[in-house]
Amino acid sequence: MAIFQGAGVALVTPFKENGEIDYDRLEELVEEQIAGGTDAIVACGTTGEASTMTHEEQLDVISYVCQVVKGRIPVVAGTGSNCTETAVYLSEEAERRGADGILVVSPYYNKATQNGLKAHFTAVANSVKIPMILYNIPGRTGVNIKPETVADLCRNVENIVGVKDATGDISSVAELMCLCDGNIDLYSGNDDQIVPLLSLGGKGVISVLSNIAPAQTHQICQEFFDGNVKESCRLQLKALPLVKALFCEVSPIPVKAAFKLLGKSAGPLRMPLTEMEPENRERLRAAMKEYGLL
Repeated sequence: MAIFQGAGVALVTPFKENGEIDYDRLEELVEEQIAGGTDAIVACGTTGEASTMTHEEQLDVISYVCQVVKGRIPVVAGTGSNCTETAVYLSEEAERRGADGILVVSPYYNKATQNGLKAHFTAVANSVKIPMILYNIPGRTGVNIKPETVADLCRNVENIVGVKDATGDISSVAELMCLCDGNIDLYSGNDDQIVPLLSLGGKGVISVLSNIAPAQTHQICQEFFDGNVKESCRLQLKALPLVKALFCEVSPIPVKAAFKLLGKSAGPLRMPLTEMEPENRERLRAAMKEYGLL
């Protein structure tokens, strides 16, 4: 059984102006997501700025989110690293602190071979009992987890159950689903490709859009699952200009700017990320207005 089906939010991590994690605001964000119908919380992923947290900060955020959620929806913890030993440590600790599953990105910078990826992911998966989702985002990591590698891992490692695919390559995703005969939990890593991946047998999306539009992102998935494919497609296309604006600069720069435009707060970004360029912020504002958020 999949960790979740539908829209899981790749939750931002709110910081105070002094750079510390804002736990009060984090609690509010989690509650807002649950009230909005989000199907899962993904803590400390790319959008959560885990790459600029200390390991203990990262684990404390995961622990806090689990405490706030209290089992109402699944919590998936981002625990990937380019160091296998570190990924094992983070995964073990995330399990101990209550995570329902882990999301593990492919090692970045090292650019491991496909055999290296198999060894890495197998070692991490074997260190825990909770299910694990692979995260394939070659645009950030510099390495692609090939469909046959994903299929091999899901076939041979019991608790590797699926993949978040952010390749943007629909043909590669189709090949993967063919190799797995559909027996894999596929999640879109791109908010503009939710419906296409659902049509190939996907279970949902791990979404940036859900941060500011949780009900709408959930509905895209739910309409599809209910058999209302035309309506699901309409909602997907309606969101497209906003999705483009949310990715006109590297995430989570635009989505944190979106919170400010909504009169809410997700706090500042941690360096080396910087505030959104003025012209892109105006593009984002226009897209949010067109979508009905402003």
